Amino acid sequence: MASVLDDPVLIRPFRGHSAAVTGVGFNADASGLATSSLDRFLMVWKLKTPRRAYRFVGHTEAVTSVQFSPYGQLLASASQDRTVRLWIPCIHGESSVLKGHTASVRSVSFSHDGHFLVSASNDKSMKIWSVQHQRLFFSLFQHTHWVRCAKFSPDGRLIASCSEDKSVKIWDTRNKTCIESFLDSAGFANFVDFNPSGTCVASAGSNHTVKLWDIRMNKLLQHYKVHRAGVNCVSFHPSGNYLITASTDGTLKILDLLEGRLIYTLHGHKGPVLSVAFSKGGEKFASGGADAQVLLWKTNFDSFDYKEVIKHHIRRTHIDDPPHLLDIYPRSPHLHDEKLESTEVSSVNPTFDVTNTQVFDLPVIEIMTSFSALDGVSSEDLQDHPASFLTRSSKRKSESESMVHNVDRQTGISPSMANALEHIVEQLDVLTLTISILEQRLTLTEDKLKECLENQQKMLLQGRREE
Repeated sequence: MASVLDDPVLIRPFRGHSAAVTGVGFNADASGLATSSLDRFLMVWKLKTPRRAYRFVGHTEAVTSVQFSPYGQLLASASQDRTVRLWIPCIHGESSVLKGHTASVRSVSFSHDGHFLVSASNDKSMKIWSVQHQRLFFSLFQHTHWVRCAKFSPDGRLIASCSEDKSVKIWDTRNKTCIESFLDSAGFANFVDFNPSGTCVASAGSNHTVKLWDIRMNKLLQHYKVHRAGVNCVSFHPSGNYLITASTDGTLKILDLLEGRLIYTLHGHKGPVLSVAFSKGGEKFASGGADAQVLLWKTNFDSFDYKEVIKHHIRRTHIDDPPHLLDIYPRSPHLHDEKLESTEVSSVNPTFDVTNTQVFDLPVIEIMTSFSALDGVSSEDLQDHPASFLTRSSKRKSESESMVHNVDRQTGISPSMANALEHIVEQLDVLTLTISILEQRLTLTEDKLKECLENQQKMLLQGRREE
């Protein structure tokens, strides 16, 4: 029998935002996770020791999207304040502001070489920016409604975009023209992205669907309707064999694209799931929701052959069309694994004091931006000499860290009592979910037993007739 770790496992929750989490993204080696939120802040969570969280302050309205550059030296963000920002993700909060859109910016995405950035906006346009010069390179206009998302292809030659005009468009970056348009009369796409080989585009539909379009043959390849509400985001596994989806129905679902079926449903968020992303190596993925939580998951399933997964997980707890194999609920940390127990994160209350609500304190460092720090900095320089930009203000860094560690923590109850209450609540949640799963499995077992008895009775009657 396969180990339970063959399934996706919730590693830890991150509680630091005070409003819905709109975007998640890993850096190159998956040692850091960036998140964006309606609370107007970016956060970067350091996943390796020493664990620490950084909150970046600069946008004046909700932040809608965030992404690390391919090598992790830069961070890009989009906001309802009509700007795009490029950050050096260090304690100084240095950033450049890219202005050009005349309405809220919905998404931002780097090209795979890190030289360009594409942004999509409610002004019905997409803009391609030069990262090296921090200025507008060119704009694309043809959508007739808000553009919700735009992504570069892996080779950088194409851009895929989706809009509330119910179209998914493919653009040629060389001649700056739209070369293909896929229309969907039933709804519009919230999110779009290329598969790792660049041959297909996946769209996340407001009409509860996920669609895969072949951009070579210009036709619909696969169509999934496995969610019960709109799909907000998708992410391809680096192998290209799996696709994870995030939905307003509160679940994440993992699709096996080779077999064309749903294999996992993941529960954890309380309310709509707005964003999801695999790490570059595929060993982890993260999700962000309207509950202001970020959940970090370990993938696990990608190292097993699909048929082996089928063999070991024939059970299921919901009947969907098509059926999936297994519902995954977040489990409490494994008691025998000290590392998992030590990865709980502190939460931050609306006044932005650091509140220790877990056994292990995770400092949250609030960083105010300093403007135009990137002027004249090339992307090659950032890739080759990132340390030079971090050492210019070592004195400021030490002062900032000292200030953060001396934050006055004001809570209504003692930290030990908060820890105990938090632990009790988590255990009650786990018990509730466990009972729910057991009830569902018991019902399925009873139904199966009833079906077996009915079949046995039919076989006996048929045998008597034949005699």
